[in-house]
Amino acid sequence: MGNASRVLPGELRAGAARVEVTPAKTDHLQIWGYDEPTQIQEGVHDPLHVRALVVDDGKKRAAVVACEVLLMTNLLWETASRRVSEEAGIPVENQMLIAVHTHGAPVLETNNGNKTVLTPYAQMVVHGIVDAVRQASGRLRPAQAGFGTGRANVNINRRARMADGGYWLGYNPDGPSDKTVGVVRVEDLSGRPIAVLINYGVHGVVMGPGNRQITADLPGATSRFVEQQLGDPVVALWTSGAAGDQNPIHNDLDSDFEPVAAFGMLLGEEVLNVVRSIRASNRGDIRVMQRLVTCPGQRVAPGPLPRKTYEFLDADPVPIRLSLLMIGHTALAGVSGEVFTRVWERLKDQSPFAHLLMLTLCNGYSGYLPDDAAYKQISYEIAVSPVKKGCAENGIIDKLLAMMDQD
Repeated sequence: MGNASRVLPGELRAGAARVEVTPAKTDHLQIWGYDEPTQIQEGVHDPLHVRALVVDDGKKRAAVVACEVLLMTNLLWETASRRVSEEAGIPVENQMLIAVHTHGAPVLETNNGNKTVLTPYAQMVVHGIVDAVRQASGRLRPAQAGFGTGRANVNINRRARMADGGYWLGYNPDGPSDKTVGVVRVEDLSGRPIAVLINYGVHGVVMGPGNRQITADLPGATSRFVEQQLGDPVVALWTSGAAGDQNPIHNDLDSDFEPVAAFGMLLGEEVLNVVRSIRASNRGDIRVMQRLVTCPGQRVAPGPLPRKTYEFLDADPVPIRLSLLMIGHTALAGVSGEVFTRVWERLKDQSPFAHLLMLTLCNGYSGYLPDDAAYKQISYEIAVSPVKKGCAENGIIDKLLAMMDQD
């Protein structure tokens, strides 16, 4: 904990760092792409980064880390969180390791015989996570934090009704969609920004199946725009809100990156508007905890997707990891999956915290986590969800509310 003992309890300190984890142009790695990860990298359009924010109140130290990868797989989370604990001194339960969900990043796991192992690129990401947290910890200084929200019309519900009456991926302007842009501003005591945490509910998939270049897509474009406008050494961490049923209002099917830059600027400008309006406080008592909710599992019977009728088979139970980081009057609720909008809306309505954000794809991966009503319309997300109806929605909400109420 360094010199944390010389800090009065409740007085916030913060530090941030950004570490690049871009593969070489000549690596020709498999990128996640869409469906099966068989697309081979043909170049690098924009860099990939790990961004870390470390906060300390003199009693507890916690880290929020945003990684420009598709998923925070369970193996990646287990490996990275253990190493952060060992090498940076921040306990596993005090960490929120988050994936921004770009499909233009390299594959993270492979099979070695009967065992799943991290790819060499994933090991590079692990090193980047540890390095970013250590650098951020080394930059801790007296700080204050504040919360604000704005709005951006960049997302749309993607569970669209098809001509045959079924539901699949598309655009559904009548479906639930939260346009809120959540922002946490962390600054030093003179008001200079240290970090900006961005939260918005949208898949990072402006670039579609035709893309073969490494890219951080919309999340990276937004982070870079905010950082460029605020100037070094500010770090802008993108976190995905309840994006399980949300896509950008435009998807490019080939290789046109102009919409990525345009949406990144649109979202980034709104983030900056919110940043300028926030009034920060240095009273930053930190509370952190993690809990598990375990739900009955399911898997769709083999066959092509989409189809007219679906049969679901029993599968292994699915653990959902819930994380909570409270900094003063702001609460960051982490969920290890792709959460539907209605779940987030219910949590927000029932939460005792007015300043609340949901950070998904956090501390592992539990798949799509729909609200119960969504199971009536079998879309892509329902077909591939590993969780049976009747557990995830109430389990996530009830457990997180109980965590918020716990001293």
